[in-house]
Amino acid sequence: MNVETFVAPGFAENAYLAWADNSGTAVAVDPGGLAADMLDYLNARELKLAAVLLTHAHIDHFEGVAPIVRNTGAPVFLHPDDDILYRNAAVQAAQFGMRIELPPPWDHRLAHGQTLELAGLSFEVRHVPGHSPGHVLFYVASAAAAFVGDVVFQGSIGRTDLPGGNFQQLIASIREQVLTLPCGTTLYSGHGPATTVDRERDTNPFLVPDFEGRFA
Repeated sequence: MNVETFVAPGFAENAYLAWADNSGTAVAVDPGGLAADMLDYLNARELKLAAVLLTHAHIDHFEGVAPIVRNTGAPVFLHPDDDILYRNAAVQAAQFGMRIELPPPWDHRLAHGQTLELAGLSFEVRHVPGHSPGHVLFYVASAAAAFVGDVVFQGSIGRTDLPGGNFQQLIASIREQVLTLPCGTTLYSGHGPATTVDRERDTNPFLVPDFEGRFA
């Protein structure tokens, strides 16, 4: 699997393009503030966009959806439990003193256990609520990698003080859906550097029992 990362200024959110060799198509995961750069990258490499996959609907993870869809026509995939956040893009933007081009309606609902065949890759959808109600991760077994959004970061976990957040639920999601991935699985997070399942199991202060991470 090829992965290209786009780190937007401001929120420092990681957006990703992912594709298999010789597929000719790619998927965009959580297109944020560098949508123009993402489009330029696709054009330069003559890749068509097969889909926009959203781990969740906090504004920093979908502020680039409108221009991406307008220029590519790619369908948008979202878990329905985050629909209210998605539909309130303008309200979210106003909370940060921003304006946003409103995204088009999303096209396809994501569900736990679903498999998406896109860009020459198989994406397993896992529902991981806690940071937001409809948060999901996308696991690509063939690449030993997962796009985990804001569930877990290198040395940290997602915040739970936003509407719909729940700490116990987030910890349960990490325990049941992230730490059960094979050791060595690369975790592409929504912010910060990539990490691995075993690194976070062994050293993340929110997860290691010796550091009081007993919920995990």
